[in-house]
Amino acid sequence: MHYSVLLNESIEGLNIKPDGIYVDATLGYAGHSSKILEKLTTGHLYAFDQDEKAVKYSFDKLEKINPHNFTIIKSNFLSLKERLNELGVTKVDGILFDLGFSSPQIDDASRGFSFMKDAPLDMRMNQDDKFSAYDVVNKYKIEELSNIFYKYAEEKFSKSIAKGIVDNRPINTTLELVNVIKRSVPMKYYLTNHPEREIFQAIRIEVNSELDVLQGVLPDAINMLNPGGRICVITFHSLEDRIVKQEFKKNSEVNSLVRGLKEDEIPDEFKPKLKLINKKPIVASEKELEENSRSKSAKLRIVERV
Repeated sequence: MHYSVLLNESIEGLNIKPDGIYVDATLGYAGHSSKILEKLTTGHLYAFDQDEKAVKYSFDKLEKINPHNFTIIKSNFLSLKERLNELGVTKVDGILFDLGFSSPQIDDASRGFSFMKDAPLDMRMNQDDKFSAYDVVNKYKIEELSNIFYKYAEEKFSKSIAKGIVDNRPINTTLELVNVIKRSVPMKYYLTNHPEREIFQAIRIEVNSELDVLQGVLPDAINMLNPGGRICVITFHSLEDRIVKQEFKKNSEVNSLVRGLKEDEIPDEFKPKLKLINKKPIVASEKELEENSRSKSAKLRIVERV
């Protein structure tokens, strides 16, 4: 059902101990979680996902591997620390974030993620949420739409696409939106650049607050790591990767307030929390790219708690 991007590289990057506590913050259809669970003996896996279908499918899959060593938490990973604390877990040995959308979610036309299949404007990761792509497309002002298209899609025709949307409301389905985008830009540009791809991505990011959630969870994830514990993050968007890169860089350097002091003079709270395992992101191999074109934009960053 789903091809797990950079599977071997991320599992290797976690440096899994059989008795360790691990978190898959983005369970999806259990591609990464299955591999983690296979390596555990007395350890435990905690997996987060807010998609009901993914949770049900993955529970059955993981139960066949090891029924006693995993717990699935139906929640957005923004509440990772809070939900784990409720279960008595305050420290972990590894956390994996795979920020890509799973193939079943994209390919299920009814979810409204795809710009190639007609469906109601939805794009909610959590089907219990009320706010959807319909609200963004039909209720946002021109300035708000233009801002998210420029910020999240870096679209140079953001203003004209935003105006086209507002002028053609109500817009109810994905293909209606595609047609509006098509009419809002020069035809040559549309055929060459396919702006609908990036516009849909921008709306999806807005609906699910993806960048805010990522920015909010990383400090908690870092602080929950045991010494020697690792975080692996797979990103698919330059803005995601920038957030991860900056957070990891900040926590792998001596605090600027004490630069110039000798190492033994620096208080512990000002010392680096992290060590960068890879300074440049790991990308998909040629073999993986041949097998799955969706891995083309994937980047993996790994850090270790010192």
